[in-house]
Amino acid sequence: MTSRSKTALAKSALRKPATKKSAAKKKSSQPSPAKPSLAKPSLAKSASKTGKLPEWNLADLYSGIDAPEVARDLEKLDIDCVAFETDYKGKLATGTANEDGGKWLAVAVRRYEAIDDLAGRLGSYAGLVHAGDSVDPAISKFYGDVSERLTAASTHLLFFALELNRIDDDILNRAMQAAELAYYRPWIEDLRKEKPYQLDDKLEQLFLEKAQTGYSAFNRLFDQTISGLRFKVGSKELAIEPTLNLLQDRDGAKRKSAAEALAKTFKANERTFALITNTLAKDKDISDRWRGFKDVADSRHLNNRVEREVVDALVASVRAAYPKLSHRYYALKAKWFGKKRLAYWDRNAPLPFAATDVIAWPEARSMVLTAYRGFSPRMADIAERFFTDRWIDAPVRPGKVPGAFSHPTTPSAHPYVLMNYQGKPRDVMTLAHELGHGVHQVLAAKNGALMAPTPLTLAETASVFGEMLTFKRLLAQTRNARQRQALLAGKVEDMINTVVRQIAFYSFERAVHTERKNGELTATRLGEIWLSVQGESLGPAIEIKAGYENYWMYIPHFIHSPFYVYAYAFGDCLVNSLYAVYENAAEGFAERYLDMLAAGGTKHYSELLRPFGLDAKDPKFWDGGLSVIAGMIDGLEAMG
Repeated sequence: MTSRSKTALAKSALRKPATKKSAAKKKSSQPSPAKPSLAKPSLAKSASKTGKLPEWNLADLYSGIDAPEVARDLEKLDIDCVAFETDYKGKLATGTANEDGGKWLAVAVRRYEAIDDLAGRLGSYAGLVHAGDSVDPAISKFYGDVSERLTAASTHLLFFALELNRIDDDILNRAMQAAELAYYRPWIEDLRKEKPYQLDDKLEQLFLEKAQTGYSAFNRLFDQTISGLRFKVGSKELAIEPTLNLLQDRDGAKRKSAAEALAKTFKANERTFALITNTLAKDKDISDRWRGFKDVADSRHLNNRVEREVVDALVASVRAAYPKLSHRYYALKAKWFGKKRLAYWDRNAPLPFAATDVIAWPEARSMVLTAYRGFSPRMADIAERFFTDRWIDAPVRPGKVPGAFSHPTTPSAHPYVLMNYQGKPRDVMTLAHELGHGVHQVLAAKNGALMAPTPLTLAETASVFGEMLTFKRLLAQTRNARQRQALLAGKVEDMINTVVRQIAFYSFERAVHTERKNGELTATRLGEIWLSVQGESLGPAIEIKAGYENYWMYIPHFIHSPFYVYAYAFGDCLVNSLYAVYENAAEGFAERYLDMLAAGGTKHYSELLRPFGLDAKDPKFWDGGLSVIAGMIDGLEAMG
């Protein structure tokens, strides 16, 4: 789930779920319709070997889109926002400078936080219902209406962050001597970092209100378009998730047919996706220019609380490692298939000697919870609630968004996990990944709505760590040499998708946003950039055939969260180093690890990593994480 901006409710009022793993990394599933009201959803009946798959119970937020509580809370939000503006606008500087200014400002922050929590509940519910079915007209209207109401209400709050940042440093530091306000110091200090980039009140209000007809509208257009696409594979018309899933089918003919169907439909829709991409890139360029950001990714780095040079070092290290990681692995995989080169649709094909059994949902649940419990009973207990309390939506349905995410909702509620489960080993790893997010979000919730969100620098840590725990457990239990090899190869592929592929995505975004400054990019030009970065990252053992040039179209992160993708590589390399500490640690690692997760957004990532002896600013740090992947490939080469 995306990390919410800590600058202002106005920036985060509608907390839309964003996929934790993009469809490019993730698998897919077969549809069966969602209902507008999700008060008491029944368990989905699956005809497949996965068994019954759970649907989430969103009644912990609201009983349905027509529930009177929704209208009541929207009305309350309007009233609370107007009252907050009336009580505090134009008064923060003088109020904070008073003798009891710290206590006075703390009351204001707590009121602001309560409003943020309520807005988070409303926005999360609308976003989750929409994620469950983004093509149902009633749900789409509800989602749009709630979004507009939240935006309108939050315009009354814009002043707060802006005025807070205009208070003199000495006055604010003196006020934070009061214990009540000192609690919010991490949030206030993060807010102050955005001071150089904020505009005057009227411009901020204009940016906020125009978002509904600007980037938010184009985000929604992307979601509805991608969910509505159909791909003709053989005699079947499939949605995008089951079509992408066929790229992992054991039958090479089906993989090729699915790839060609994707290419054909993408080609037919290239003008729409090129328009969306160009519009959003220009929208971001306008915003960056007005705010004074120098680099196309600087706003993301600021939001992540990470230094540009740290990200640049990560990107440089990964790109330099392409030959010893992806290039070497795909050459090895081609050899296993008896070929010199693999067609791009065979990149994620199951290995010829890999087990083909479908992993039923109860077995997947047991695998992940057992792995979690072996590390920490407390961690497993939290994860188990997602199953027992129906916080997971697992089956594929028509209109359901592709990919997977864990949405934190708001601290007064609890997270929800969405995935598209089809019983593949990677689906089990996705479950482990999203439950890692979920555990993190539950632990951090105690910090409150303003400080629970975790910057993206650490947002992927718990998820990737959960995957690693599950993988290590499965590897230890597998006795058959060939199946151990297949399991290890699958993990290497996931790590390449998490590190190499995501940095290639980041390179693609940088090129697109940089070139967009000079004018629109045609679909053909976007395809040329895509093929360039993919060719560099995949290497000579992957044959890129005609049609692949339009595969940039379905990556949701490019649309919803520009430059988000490097967080995956950041998290994977960090976890590789963190797991090495764990394997060599004495007692107490699990407690320190859970304490790190529980800190949420209250500490900078460097401070949170210090107890583990890790420093991401060290140029050699990233090489250490990448060497873990290289070592696994060494092991695969030794197996033959």
